[in-house]
Amino acid sequence: MNTSELLDDHDAVGLAGLVRQGAVTPAELLEAVVTRIEERDPTLRAFVSTRFEAARAEAAAELPDGPLRGVPFAVKDLGCDVAGMVTTEGSRLFADAVAERDGVLATRYRRAGLVVVGKTNTPEFGKNASTEPLLHGPSHNPWRTTHSTGGSSGGSAAAVAGGMLPAAHANDGGGSIRIPAACCGLFGLKPSRGRVPDDHGLSALAYPLSMAHAVTRTVRDSAALLDVVAGPLAGDPHAALPQPPAGSFLASLDTAPARLRVGFATTNADGRDAHPAAVRAVERTAALLAELGHHVEEGAPVWDGPATGRALGQVMAAATHVRIEDRLAALGRELRDDDLEPFTRVIHDRTAAMGAQDLVRALQAVVRIGREVAPFFDSHDVWLSPTLGVPVPELGVLDTSNPPSMFARAAELTWFTSVFNVTGLPSASVPAGFDEAGLPVAIQLTGRMGAEAQLLRVAAQLEEAAPWPRQAPWPPPVAG
Repeated sequence: MNTSELLDDHDAVGLAGLVRQGAVTPAELLEAVVTRIEERDPTLRAFVSTRFEAARAEAAAELPDGPLRGVPFAVKDLGCDVAGMVTTEGSRLFADAVAERDGVLATRYRRAGLVVVGKTNTPEFGKNASTEPLLHGPSHNPWRTTHSTGGSSGGSAAAVAGGMLPAAHANDGGGSIRIPAACCGLFGLKPSRGRVPDDHGLSALAYPLSMAHAVTRTVRDSAALLDVVAGPLAGDPHAALPQPPAGSFLASLDTAPARLRVGFATTNADGRDAHPAAVRAVERTAALLAELGHHVEEGAPVWDGPATGRALGQVMAAATHVRIEDRLAALGRELRDDDLEPFTRVIHDRTAAMGAQDLVRALQAVVRIGREVAPFFDSHDVWLSPTLGVPVPELGVLDTSNPPSMFARAAELTWFTSVFNVTGLPSASVPAGFDEAGLPVAIQLTGRMGAEAQLLRVAAQLEEAAPWPRQAPWPPPVAG
């Protein structure tokens, strides 16, 4: 059996099935993934560290008999500690911060039988919608290496779309699962607030806005991985969300969605149109959903776009500020000029001047915006929109060494995504074709709180009706 071809022909659920059948061993799968990483990562720069020998020892031993036993997996170098590995968070300040133990996510991944092979690239503290940290350098889009993978889970997206492995951990504080999924032609679900626990368990401000999950090639892999990580920790600050009626998210896919009320729009909260290829993708998807029997009409939730950006930025910046200060305290020194990228340094300095009243008002805005958006889902089950308001950008467009440019440009990539971090609603990016330049285009599906199973079902329905490529061609096409 050609194990390299298995990586092209099967998703994570499929590979786990082959392992259960005895058609391939975990060790054989791992070697195929290691070969792919060694062959392709020098071009794509998805990984920042690997643990091949430790993974080999695990794959050769008795892995936990979980639902994804023997499947190689990668974790983002932010928000997922793996014992003995550095968690750099994309920052020079954390370049030697070795994790003493597995975090809750790594623990759950291991219990599922996954074999962690390495950590993937991320912008500094996830503060960029493109993955181009100074510490590790940029990741490159497998569909066009001159272009961004998106951020902040861009390394994971490059690894999966680049054919190195079927799925990878990601997290999303303003679009950081959905934007890389859109840029790289993958499926990416941001779960509901409280569905997946925070890995560190101490970021009580940022945690409600940033949720962990994965980028995957197939909808069913996303469902299977959500089953692995979903569920609160004792003492979590949010009430546990109900489990899907089918008993698991993967089992939910066995039933087609009921007739849904779908609203769609192609403009952002300020009335600005998305780029033409995204508009066409939404219109095609709206027509397809109608053909599939859903009630589809134009409509959109209403929210204050600028206030959303301010609230999200202030709440998450406060948590990052504390993270930096705690690191400096542990190191026993002051902040140095080369510790942080210029954009992060500006945010850090501004946050130092933030008062308690500013933070409270930001938290009040989070509640207010959630209440502005929620009524739309009284009359609609799903909102269909573009994922990105602009085409996939070239590398260098979002340049953290130029803070004024970052503040001017970064928000364009989060027009349609960041509001659902503020509201906590589940939201997924679904591949929906390509633009004239041959770069991926995606649509976004958003539902009411706790409705991940419904979103997964309708996404699977679209996947069956309008299949997308599982990965980019290799070698990557030459820009022309």
